[in-house]
Amino acid sequence: MPNYNRIYSIDIMRGLTLLLMLFVNDLNMQVAPSWLGHMEADFDGMGLADWVFPGFLFIVGMAIPFAFSKRFSDGQSLFDISKHILTRSLSLIIIGVLMLNTGRVDPELTGMGRNLWALLMYVAVFLFWNDYRDKENRIYTIAGFKLAALGILIYLVFKFRSGQPENNGSLITGWWGILGLIGWAYLVSAFTYVLCRDSILKTALVTLFFLVLNILSNRDLLEFLDPVKPVLGIMIQGNNPLIVLTGLLGGLIIKKIPVTEFRKVILIFIGSGLFCLASGFLLRHWFIISKIQATPSWGMICSGISFLLFILIYWLVDVMKIKAWARFLEPAGENSLTTYLAPDILYYLIWMTGVPVLIYKQSSEPLVIIAGSLAWALLMVGLTALLARFNIRLKI
Repeated sequence: MPNYNRIYSIDIMRGLTLLLMLFVNDLNMQVAPSWLGHMEADFDGMGLADWVFPGFLFIVGMAIPFAFSKRFSDGQSLFDISKHILTRSLSLIIIGVLMLNTGRVDPELTGMGRNLWALLMYVAVFLFWNDYRDKENRIYTIAGFKLAALGILIYLVFKFRSGQPENNGSLITGWWGILGLIGWAYLVSAFTYVLCRDSILKTALVTLFFLVLNILSNRDLLEFLDPVKPVLGIMIQGNNPLIVLTGLLGGLIIKKIPVTEFRKVILIFIGSGLFCLASGFLLRHWFIISKIQATPSWGMICSGISFLLFILIYWLVDVMKIKAWARFLEPAGENSLTTYLAPDILYYLIWMTGVPVLIYKQSSEPLVIIAGSLAWALLMVGLTALLARFNIRLKI
């Protein structure tokens, strides 16, 4: 019988999606099989990499009812919870935009190399958003770290030049970066829970609203909203909020059904997964399956896969108590932001120093490429566990 005070399968699936994200991001796709990577924007189909990000979005939504129920039960006010949502969303958006712009650094105009700019940015992010222990007794030390981090970030922003005259060489929001997309989708979904609480019907109506937005957006029927799209484009486009909201619905289903009726949870999740898959393939008649275009068919198919994969993990881990196989994923699941960002520091160090660590990427054998990237991803999960031992873990 599962324990709803702690849904281990949420952490496990979060860790699994992060492991896969590190794996597919590291692959040399010139050699690796195409089905492991992203498909082209106009290709009707998807590879493994095209599911990984929405899989993570889905689990972001699943965790929301449990996290916010605890905040409400702890007596936090609506103002405090709203402030938490806004702070968390803004933090993700800021980090996402900074990461997005690392590839646009013009070394000559900026006055420093791209790798150095990125390294300083990541160090500042870790200094500012680290979850410091013993805060009460280290107020001034922690404040000093955060002020130093803020100073570094301000310096990097003012030094930044891209050499692109169309935006005066400054930072751009662009597509907001991966973390920025998560931030916007989390903002919508968290406030949806605050407004709808545990109502599955109300949450389903909000989810349907964003599905309709996604459909209208892909049909170019929302052009009258173009003036606000530079800021609110992710909400208007609807796809990322849609995926997080489907996860939120899944979390509500588990939260509301009594612990003794876990078989009902399994059946509902299987039914929901099949419904999403069927809806996605039905929508394929009008929209190709495309991550880059963020089509509704792609979003619904990804949510369907996530429902089915999650319930399999849930059955194994929370119902059958078969957990040993997944323990190596727990550090990543419990420290997701650290897992995602820490490897980038190593990448930029390797590129800056030229140390031949990633030699497997030069192989012409697909199996070597796959094995090397899988080993890298596993090592990065281990790095997260090691950093946690030294009290280095990001929390926003």
